[in-house]
Amino acid sequence: MTASVAAFGLLGSLVTGCGSLSGSDGTTLRLVVPEYGDGPANSSKAYWDKLSVAFTAAHPGKKIQVTLYPWADIDREVTRMVEEGDAPDVALMGAYSDFAAQDRLYPASEVLSIRTEANFLPPLAEAGSVDNTLYGLPFVASSRLLFYNEELFDKAGAEPPKTWSDLKEAAEALKEEDVLYPYALPLGPEEAHAEALIWELSNGGGYTDNNGSYNIASEQNAQTFRWIRDNLVAPALTGPVPPAELNRQDAFAAFLRGDVGMVNGYPSLLRQARAKGMKVGTLRMPVSDTIPEGRTPPAAGVADWMMGFRHEGNRELVGAFLNFVFEDKNLNEFAGRYQLLPSTVTANQGARGTKADPSTEQFLTALRTAELYPVNEPSWLQVSNTIKRNIGKAVAPSADPKAVLERIAQQARDAAQQR
Repeated sequence: MTASVAAFGLLGSLVTGCGSLSGSDGTTLRLVVPEYGDGPANSSKAYWDKLSVAFTAAHPGKKIQVTLYPWADIDREVTRMVEEGDAPDVALMGAYSDFAAQDRLYPASEVLSIRTEANFLPPLAEAGSVDNTLYGLPFVASSRLLFYNEELFDKAGAEPPKTWSDLKEAAEALKEEDVLYPYALPLGPEEAHAEALIWELSNGGGYTDNNGSYNIASEQNAQTFRWIRDNLVAPALTGPVPPAELNRQDAFAAFLRGDVGMVNGYPSLLRQARAKGMKVGTLRMPVSDTIPEGRTPPAAGVADWMMGFRHEGNRELVGAFLNFVFEDKNLNEFAGRYQLLPSTVTANQGARGTKADPSTEQFLTALRTAELYPVNEPSWLQVSNTIKRNIGKAVAPSADPKAVLERIAQQARDAAQQR
């Protein structure tokens, strides 16, 4: 979610697009993917090059032509290709349902074996389905947990929080010890929709209601942002950068510098922190004090989606590639490379025994019951962009959160009606 990590990817990228696309000929599969690495040393190109060689060896006469784009560009570039009538054969990105609504994608039943289609983790398969038909094939995923710097907590005499009140109390203790960001609240335009969803879920809210319709301006969500405004932002417990201007990448960088007491993160941040020798605790997001005792709201989950585009004569090639890439060894190699969670039941079972870090299991446990972005709503790509640009305004000290949410909700309704 990553969906969608970020607008939808899980990691940012510094690498620009490479290669050029040519027409599908039934023997060359045109694959467009985002760059998950943060530089040449861990570029995704190495993985796709190796996979291409292995695929060609297993399917003589077939080959893969790979084009990489930064995460910031991938959705826009694939959309452009589709609009120009030059869609790739397969794409990996943060959204899929817009293309499914245009009948441009193969349903999984036409390109995947029964075993492969049945192997996806249930919440991911549900998020990848439109009208009970699977179009978006989850590739890698992640859930979010609250990270806390154990050394800063020990110095402040703070306790790991279980409720919002606990979180505020811990943040106050951290501030007393001059921690720059007692709680880092990245509601900037990079990935505000993720941080917002984490908080909404912890109060029993979310982006949609039980029927799957947008419910952005619900009273529960308004209560959530009022609480954040009054209890974290107003008393200056969220650091020197206004939340609406703080991006996830900057919040993570500050955490790795030791300037953050608490931040919501995913497995790769935990690996980076521990590689630096930091002592980091992880726990599920603290819940609102109004949540009944014993009730556990879902964590926020993110997935990135692979999809096969319909072209005359390409179904067999697309199917061969998709079944190949979702083999456990191939999926686990990619997920392990970027400290993400593979999307299938068997790949997770295989990966579990190879990871000594028990926190990986904690992320997987959260993912099994996580709530993902409403990526099966064709307007989500547009709506998520609106949320990212505006949701941070809801916690400004002088803001009316309900009014901010109402404006976002109206734009969401307009976007949905246009589809």
